Amino acid sequence: MISLSVSGARGKMGSRILTLAFSDSAFKVVGALEREGQPELGKDIGDILGLGRKGVTLSSDAGKVFQGIDVHVEFSTPEASLAHLKEALRLKKAIVIGTTGFSPKELEEVMNAGKTIPILWTPNMSVGVNLLFELVADVARKLGPAYEAGIVETHHRHKKDSPSGTAKFLAEKIAAAKKVKPDTITAHSFRMGDVVGDHTVIFATEGERLEFTHRASSRDTFALGALRAARFLAGKAPKFYMMKDVLNET
Repeated sequence: MISLSVSGARGKMGSRILTLAFSDSAFKVVGALEREGQPELGKDIGDILGLGRKGVTLSSDAGKVFQGIDVHVEFSTPEASLAHLKEALRLKKAIVIGTTGFSPKELEEVMNAGKTIPILWTPNMSVGVNLLFELVADVARKLGPAYEAGIVETHHRHKKDSPSGTAKFLAEKIAAAKKVKPDTITAHSFRMGDVVGDHTVIFATEGERLEFTHRASSRDTFALGALRAARFLAGKAPKFYMMKDVLNET
């Protein structure tokens, strides 16, 4: 059984990860993290989530929570994620990070942590999206320079980063395959309603257009992907991993 903690425990993603983890026999949830000042700190996370008492107190003390874990799952802000990463490094704990919005320098810091601990980062925990990352790179290579590429993405009105981390990563994969700079791949972003996440990649040339679309209808898609990543990471050697490593192992 994998001892697990989750940050952003009262957020949309963290709460779903915890809910699913409590019902998964592969995990023992031992920690739930939130920011200082959160009014429910000190209360049982099971009671907070409507699951009944679970014996796990909502805390803001990552150092204390990390003492008893095998893997931590991080969905929060870049600032909080980097602070929690420092604690994971200090205590030599494995960490899965699904946070987006890192600057290039911050993402480099995340990647460098793989020299010391097992760490997995991805801009999107969906299995389907991670297959899309590989697919569009292969398509871009085979279509060649005659085909232009662009991305259209839509998320709920509360999403802060625009374009999304997923759209940026799709652009990077396509650009690398086409041997051009990522900023030459146009991404159009829409923020409206309660859309969980839609991404469409378009390849077009004179006379034809090819489109690849992924639509997420539930946050459980990402929560289940995060738990799959946590199962993969438990017991692994120090290294920077991505979801493609998870998919290649199964």
